[in-house]
Amino acid sequence: MSVYKKDRMAEDVRREITAIIGELKDPRVAGKLLTVVRIELAHDLSYGKVYVSAYDGLETAKTAVEGITHATGLIRRELSARLRIRKSPELKFIADDSVRAGIELWQNFEKNNTAGGGDDGSDEK
Repeated sequence: MSVYKKDRMAEDVRREITAIIGELKDPRVAGKLLTVVRIELAHDLSYGKVYVSAYDGLETAKTAVEGITHATGLIRRELSARLRIRKSPELKFIADDSVRAGIELWQNFEKNNTAGGGDDGSDEK
């Protein structure tokens, strides 16, 4: 299978899993600000690792992953129906902290940028 098709399918799966997670009614998942960071699919599209991150940190992501893992069957069924694929990949959900780390990095950048003395990027001497 070509890399282009695998990447396109991974993006479609990511988009649909994000929508399905938003519709789950499990209290471990509902109301949380979750995002699917990335998906690693096997070349034959039979297996996939789904990295889930929460804005509230790693502990929230871990609890949400427990709820999402509990609903894996529903997610696979909805995924195959929405994407019209015969066999949906077996999914393994993994908690990730990349969104929180990105937010902290951006906050540090903003703090250092404002404390830097108002450099506007011009090269005047």
